[in-house]
Amino acid sequence: MALSTIEKLEILSDAAKYDVSCASSGSDRKNTKHGLGNSKNMGICHTYTPDGRCVSLLKILYTNFCIFDCAYCVTRKSNDIKRTAFTVQEVVDLTMNFYKRNYIEGLFLSSGIFKNADYTMQRLVRIAKKLRTECDFNGYIHLKAIPGASDDLLYEAGLYADRLSVNIEMPSEKSLKKVAPEKSFKDALEPMSYLKTAISESKEERKKSRKAPKISPGGQSTQIVIGASPENDKQILELSDDLYKGKNLKRVYYSGYVPISSDSRLPSVDKTPVIRENRLYQADWLMRFYGFRVDEIVDDTYPDLDLEMDPKSSFALRNMHLFPVDINTADYHQILRIPGIGVKSAKKILSARKFTKLREEHLKKIGIVWKRAQYFIQCAGMINQLISKPIELISNEMKPLRLQSMNPSQLSLFGLG
Repeated sequence: MALSTIEKLEILSDAAKYDVSCASSGSDRKNTKHGLGNSKNMGICHTYTPDGRCVSLLKILYTNFCIFDCAYCVTRKSNDIKRTAFTVQEVVDLTMNFYKRNYIEGLFLSSGIFKNADYTMQRLVRIAKKLRTECDFNGYIHLKAIPGASDDLLYEAGLYADRLSVNIEMPSEKSLKKVAPEKSFKDALEPMSYLKTAISESKEERKKSRKAPKISPGGQSTQIVIGASPENDKQILELSDDLYKGKNLKRVYYSGYVPISSDSRLPSVDKTPVIRENRLYQADWLMRFYGFRVDEIVDDTYPDLDLEMDPKSSFALRNMHLFPVDINTADYHQILRIPGIGVKSAKKILSARKFTKLREEHLKKIGIVWKRAQYFIQCAGMINQLISKPIELISNEMKPLRLQSMNPSQLSLFGLG
């Protein structure tokens, strides 16, 4: 018996929850006179905006049929689950109807691969094209770029989507081959390289003419599954760093391994602790916004992130020769390395010290996390506690400040500093 659209929605939205590679798009698609929706200002997020506002996406698979048998994936062909697929028009209608009812602010569309990559990608593109051209939909659209799809289809997808993502999945080629022998790193890296070039060329063309088409204005992202393979945090962060620098990715998302069924190719462990995801997101944030190198966060001596303490505090305690930092004379780069001080606070410090020597009360008003920063700074009228307290005691006093398990998208709310 044929399934109803609502029954399909229940199955395919549940299957999509394992893909975490969507968040704020960075796109500024504007509405038109007679159009519907936009992705201006706050943008669309998977769960939360930076200020904590919850934002909803219609997050679904086009189909959970798949020709691959990836051990970590709930839709793999050997898994005994109910299979179904939307039609192109069903996804279009769901998106428009949900948007008009204010249920959602955009669409995140992924898919299992059925028949072949091009066949699947064609249908994802047709959905986005119908929404843009026939329904005049100007809200957020995030499409999965299917590895192996033709460059022409990837380009067309970029014309209609705000962001594209190609999931690399495993942290190494060796681990990927073990759990997904039909896949390779090349499958994911090739479309990333093509999209990097296409996005860059689009930006250059738009400098010459504002009428030139935008290609994936929100850039591209990827997902790495952690805990399903033996790679340490150093190897994972090195891969992320390479993707940021080599492929110009906007975001790398870390998805903790969740056992969905038994498979001899996967480790016999419980789900990856959420705190490990949090620590990787914190380290990723330090790399992208604080100027930290990977080898400053993790190294051969400490290849895994400390689960008891945030990576910035761990760095400081391992490099006490760099502290205390004089808050009234240090440069921006030095100030950013102080635990308890974030990007906004560092900029405020640079502005405020032009008018007076900063003291403890000034720094607290600026908004730094004094309980953490006090051990690593020197300011007017203050005797730094590094002189009177051993490192072990400072470390123990800071551990209760560690971030508890939370949604990774909310980490920025805590200042990471």
